[in-house]
Amino acid sequence: MNFRFAPLLSLLLACNLWAQNSTGELEARVQEVLTTTPLIDGHNDIPWAYQMRVSGHIGQLDLSTDLSQLDYPTDTDLPRLARGQVGGQFWSVFTPVTKTGGDPGATSQVMTQIDLVKRLVAEHPQSLAMAYTAADVRDIHQQGKIASLIGIEGGHAIENSLGTLRGLFGAGARYMTLTHTKSLDWADSANDTERLDGLSPFGVEVVREMNRLGMLVDLSHVSVATMNDALDTSEAPVIFSHSNAYGVTLNVRNVSDEVLMRLKANGGVVMVTFFPGYVSTAADEDFKKRFKALIEARQKSGQPTDDASLIPVLMKDRSGVHATLAQVADHIDYIRDLIGVDHIGIGSDFDGMPPGPIGLEDASTYPALFVELLRRGYSDEDIAKIAGENILRVMTRAEMIAAALQRARPPSDALISELDPPLENASEKANQDG
Repeated sequence: MNFRFAPLLSLLLACNLWAQNSTGELEARVQEVLTTTPLIDGHNDIPWAYQMRVSGHIGQLDLSTDLSQLDYPTDTDLPRLARGQVGGQFWSVFTPVTKTGGDPGATSQVMTQIDLVKRLVAEHPQSLAMAYTAADVRDIHQQGKIASLIGIEGGHAIENSLGTLRGLFGAGARYMTLTHTKSLDWADSANDTERLDGLSPFGVEVVREMNRLGMLVDLSHVSVATMNDALDTSEAPVIFSHSNAYGVTLNVRNVSDEVLMRLKANGGVVMVTFFPGYVSTAADEDFKKRFKALIEARQKSGQPTDDASLIPVLMKDRSGVHATLAQVADHIDYIRDLIGVDHIGIGSDFDGMPPGPIGLEDASTYPALFVELLRRGYSDEDIAKIAGENILRVMTRAEMIAAALQRARPPSDALISELDPPLENASEKANQDG
């Protein structure tokens, strides 16, 4: 050894050892926080993955095994959820919407998805348990299991019926995203032609009835006008189950500063997502380019171009521009700086998106995000709020408001045909134009 370099080598080794110890200390802090506070993810699409891959036969895709080794790996399985220290999960019950206004039969398909979630939970009682209230989540987490909640992705599931909405709540759904990628007869989507300038009178009644039930109003996927109308209407805090900050990434699925300020006043939570196109502008532009090319190629070959056929192809495509864990943390920073840490949660969108950001590739990686937040100066209390305390507060508040509303008014028997003026077959026209 050249002894002139010995002091420098010692310094480098000491710095490396300090960095390792520092990371270890941060990881230990995260583990301690998540032992006390359940990490609750607002959106995971593994139920739809079961439907797409094995037609809902849960025995053909064993969630208790390592599914990362499949030719077409999932983002989620029980071993990775355990490594990710997940304490609660909103499982998304979803069926694609192909037409503006919605598709007949959506309710049946969503009920099938709810049944699938309950069968998965029953199949793995050592790891999962159904939850319907904030108190359930805490109790199940204390038992060392993952509290399993149900969120409906898209109001087309109710097929314009408040009775169906109540039935889905009775079946276990605890939030509903008002739209998915198509506008409905009563609500405009961010990804479709806006026909109503937000919510119709029936859409307002849907939000009111969700409040009365205690079902969280989810504003991911909806237009800005729909966000504002829902915030005008809702008597309970609302959520964005998987959205980011528009001020960081200019994607219509993200939340503008103006709406974030209204969310603060409402007491709600935006659950920051890992979907690459909502995290990074470069990833967004690249995804849109590849999406367009895929549609054109499939149209040329006469293959289907609906969401149900396109999504699996895009989810398997690991080419292109990747977002990063640090960029997800940038969205959290931005929202915290604008409206405070009390209004942030996590909504990954695992198994419903292209390959996740570098560092957040699957359900085992959540602790790394919290380590990054600690490095950025967040406190243990801050990360506990982001992990689960904020969404639990929202759930508890919604439950309290629902109890009061149920004493104050009966279930609504309003019909869309009574509340909404005819749109001159706008749904059919929009579908023809599209």
